[in-house]
Formats: sequence, structure tokens, C-alpha cells
Amino acid sequence: MSDTPKLAPEALSTALIHHPYQAPGGFEAPQQPVHKASTVLFPDVAAVRSRRWLDKSSYTYGLHGTPTSFVLEERLCALEGARQCLLVPSGLSALSTVSLALLSAGDEVLLPDNAYGPNKDFAQVELARWGIGHQFYDPMSVDDLRSKIGPQTRLVWLEAAGSVTMEFPDLLAQVRLCKERGVVCALDNTWGAGLAFSPFDLLRDGGSLGVDVSVHALTKYPSGGGDVLMGSITTCAQALHMGIKLCHMRLGLGVGANDVELVLRSLPSIALRYHAQDKTARTLAQALQRQSAVVQVLHPALPGSPGHAHWQQVCGAAQDGLGAAAGIFSFVLDARFDQDTVDAFCNRLQWLRLGYSWGGHMSLVMPYDLDEMRHHGRGAVAAGRLVRLCIGLEDAADLERDLAQAYEAVFGEDWV
Repeated sequence: MSDTPKLAPEALSTALIHHPYQAPGGFEAPQQPVHKASTVLFPDVAAVRSRRWLDKSSYTYGLHGTPTSFVLEERLCALEGARQCLLVPSGLSALSTVSLALLSAGDEVLLPDNAYGPNKDFAQVELARWGIGHQFYDPMSVDDLRSKIGPQTRLVWLEAAGSVTMEFPDLLAQVRLCKERGVVCALDNTWGAGLAFSPFDLLRDGGSLGVDVSVHALTKYPSGGGDVLMGSITTCAQALHMGIKLCHMRLGLGVGANDVELVLRSLPSIALRYHAQDKTARTLAQALQRQSAVVQVLHPALPGSPGHAHWQQVCGAAQDGLGAAAGIFSFVLDARFDQDTVDAFCNRLQWLRLGYSWGGHMSLVMPYDLDEMRHHGRGAVAAGRLVRLCIGLEDAADLERDLAQAYEAVFGEDWV
């Protein structure tokens, strides 16, 4: 190509599209440049035929990666202690992609009864349509999980802590059991975020025990602004990663470069935000424990909460022995209060806003009907109406004042 005479464009439109100027290299700034592309240009046909996207050594098409997406993937590997990472459009997309990649007709997947609701729905509806079976196991009983792993079981989903009710399972025993049975175990690690514990190094000894796949809703803590939908799938085993990656490619999954930029911008502050929200959440959880209308507070770091000993075992070494936990917890109100009363309490809150998701700067509240969400009953969760709080970056004293005014107005009791 170097011997081919250069054409001089005659039309302005052609000159603008094929303008020869290239900015000089060597520009360096704190934030990564944003590369947007569907089409990736090749210098010659030989490059077209030789480039390989599967090993991330070169670029072929925007859907298969750009410098911007590759940088985020590598930083997420560092966050979770993984070797490979894939980006997907949402946390739910990450969950469903793993199941689609690893399961075939006649296989079975096991899910904890306190798993993220849409992941349970995906198994019950979509996977069932394709001849893939499922069972829900008691997340707090390793024996129940053991009894349900059968010849057709190919995938076990784990969740620590559980969705909404925040039980912390015996994660070490669950992973050991899956390894013994030769079943792939995948963890929804959105709560831990790579900060409460390392999913691929649960014993903190260099990796003798860890999950096979970690799924992360980047929508939450990595984004931190409540304005991005994205997920990730991280692995350490190359063969497992390639199987998921090829399924990811066939599904045509991609993420927007501007969303990648937002996560890259927020990622350096994730530890500061996570631990600050954790601290405020514990303060509020302890305050709610003192209120007579509250019969139970569900927060893994609080003694007496379901699975607290398991949380201590896996997460207790973080933060110089203080342990780490996300800024999210639930509490159960006395059964004498009906749903309308509990809804009125939630409606009266001013700085804790009604909304789904978590990990952002704004604190959120949401009431739940637990009995509609579980197949194996309430377990260790007390009778009564459940409310979940997702703590943001507001001042802890202001949030407590907000809880107090709503509590006193609706329940007619003094906040103590």
C-alpha cells in the first residue's frame, strides 16, 4: 500500500472524511480516552486475516472490544482478583449470560431461595422453556444444597449476602461442596463488590479456594452514580472464560463507550464510597435495633443477624479486622403493623427516597412482601413487614433524623 499514489480529494465531503491529520501521541491524563467504534479500520487485507479478538491482542470490531473497554475489564480483574473479564449491558444480563453459556437441555441449575428475583425468574421461565431444570435450595443449609446436587446439576448459583434478607451463607462450605461434586459455582458478588472479600481467594492464601465465576452488577458500587446500567463476568479458568466469551459474542452483547467511561471515572473511589456507606449503614442499623417497633435487623455485620458467623469468617479480616459489609440492610417491623402503615412510613421519609438499585450517592428505601418472594418460607427472618434501606453518601445524623421523624409520626412511638 505504501507504493500506491495518494489520491487528492476534490470534494469537501471526501476531504473531511479522509483528512490525513493524526494528533501526536504521548498525551496522558488521569482519565482514559473514550474510543467509540462499530467499524475498526485495517491497514491492509493481511491485517484483516491475521487479527484475533479472542485474546484481546488486537481489534476487529467495536462489539469485540476497544481500548476503553479493555482497560475497564482489566481494572475489574484487579478489583475481583480475576484473570478475565467480560462486560455486559446489566447485572441481570451477566447472570443470564452465564446460565446460557453453561447450561444445555437436560441440565439443571440450583439457586439459593434468597437469590436476586429476576435470576430466579429467568430459571423458572426462560431456562425451563429450553428444557433446563432448576431447584431452589435453602441458602443457610449446606446439607440441603448437598441433597439437591444430582447427576444433571451443571451450575450452582451462590449469593452472599442474600438479596433483600441479607442472610450470609456458609460460603466456604458451599464452594467446597461444589468443588467436590465437580459442579461449576457462580457467585453474584455485587454485594461484596471485590472489597468485602475476594471471590477467587476466599481463604486469603493465594487462591486455594474460590468460586469459578463472579458476576457483578457494575450498576451499583463501581458506577456509584445511579446513572449507569452495566454488568461484568469475571473468571480465572481460561477454558471456562472462553466458553462464556463465545456465548457472549453470539448473543451480540456490548456496552456503550460513554457508560464505560463513567465506570472508569468512578472506580478509583469505590473503596472510599463502599466503606463510608458501610459505616453509615451500621450506625443506622444499630439505631433501628433500639426501636421497640423493630423486631429484627438483617445486617450481616451485626451479631445475631442470620449468618453473622459466616460473614465474620469470610469478611472479618477486611478493614483491619473490622470486617467489610455493603451499605445495605433490611429490618422487620412488628407484625401488628399492616402493610398500609409500613407504606406510610416509607412515604414519609424525605432523604431516603423510594427507588430500586443501590450503591449510589442517594439513600433509598423499599418495602417488600417477603412471603411472595420465597419458596422455602422465611427461614430465620422474623414475622412482620420487611423494609430495605440502601444507604448513600448523606450524613448519618441527617438520615437518622429522617428515620426518626417518620417513625414517630407513623408508629406513634418515641425514637430512642
